[in-house]
Amino acid sequence: MKAVITSLSLASATLAATTSPRGHTLVTRNSSTAGTKVILDNDWSTAGFIPYLLALDAGWDVLGLIGDTSNSWALQTSLHGLATLEVGNLSSCIPVYKGADYPLVNTPELFQTWEDLHGDLAWQGAFAAENLTLEAAGNDPTSGDPEKVVRAAFYEGYPNTTLAGNNSATWLIEQVHKYPGEIVIYSGGALTNIALAIRTDPEFASLTKGLVIMGGYLDTVLLQTSGSTLQADINSDINLKIDPEGAKIALTADFPNITIVGNGANQVWPDQEYLDNVYQVKTPYSELFHEYYGTSFPFWDETAIFSVLEPSNVVNSTTFYLDVDTAYASPYYGNIIGYQEALKPRAQKLQKVNFVYEVNGEKLKADIKHALQYPKTCEDLA
Repeated sequence: MKAVITSLSLASATLAATTSPRGHTLVTRNSSTAGTKVILDNDWSTAGFIPYLLALDAGWDVLGLIGDTSNSWALQTSLHGLATLEVGNLSSCIPVYKGADYPLVNTPELFQTWEDLHGDLAWQGAFAAENLTLEAAGNDPTSGDPEKVVRAAFYEGYPNTTLAGNNSATWLIEQVHKYPGEIVIYSGGALTNIALAIRTDPEFASLTKGLVIMGGYLDTVLLQTSGSTLQADINSDINLKIDPEGAKIALTADFPNITIVGNGANQVWPDQEYLDNVYQVKTPYSELFHEYYGTSFPFWDETAIFSVLEPSNVVNSTTFYLDVDTAYASPYYGNIIGYQEALKPRAQKLQKVNFVYEVNGEKLKADIKHALQYPKTCEDLA
């Protein structure tokens, strides 16, 4: 997830967990891929739970969550992941592991110096300058101490349980060796933890079922030159730009397949009518969604996981060889570069990726609605 709520009311609503509404029978909705195992690595937030709810609703086996440093520091995002699981009675069967505090090379100081040279990003994520006023108003922390936790930002309620561990890369490696060829790795934030797993275990990528990411925008520079800074934000790429080196390692590793959902993630947007429609069935998740998701941004992370839940969910895509610009002196540091077969670099081994242009937007909205109105619990998954 790139940009999240930056101005929320100070009233924190701790929502009681629930089971599915009475009279509804839980069903597997995407039977052709049901049973697929998935680990979701993301910069979790108050309203960032939809990707794992979609996976569960499709009958996927969510092995666990990882929090990464992208919109905020990894500790804060990991605790958000844990807190939102607690909201829906899912924390006892889905563990959360904290990711690395820092990207492989980048730091707030390096990031801000790069901006001095090449111009500001519209959304700076965890590396925006520390702002104690915003934190006091209920925003997640940026820069400063990576171990700082801002409790006022937990509108879903602060978690009562604890994280499963701090070494997410080791856990990733353990899981793919336990279930070789069975686990899809999902990334909705920075690719740091996945890169660390790749560098720690040369077999890691090849032992997965594949990688899907939210991020990787192509040919959007012109859209960043006019209009509002919001338009620039929507067409920029904090997930890769906060850790370009981690992105390069992950997206050139030998995963069986790699799916990139960047430009295509801007396709489907919520509006107030949709928020109200979802909230007609009241659950803790539909309430958080209605209160805090907003209408300013598209369904970024949701589109990414949706693209792999069922092959027919994608209606337009292409393939090409992908690289990531890791030159700090470049204004495109952290951006992806695409190549056709005849023109790809010879001195490095790049991977062919699936680049999603368009998904079935009406089905995405219908699936999100169902996952929020009739969320699975650990009791359902037992």
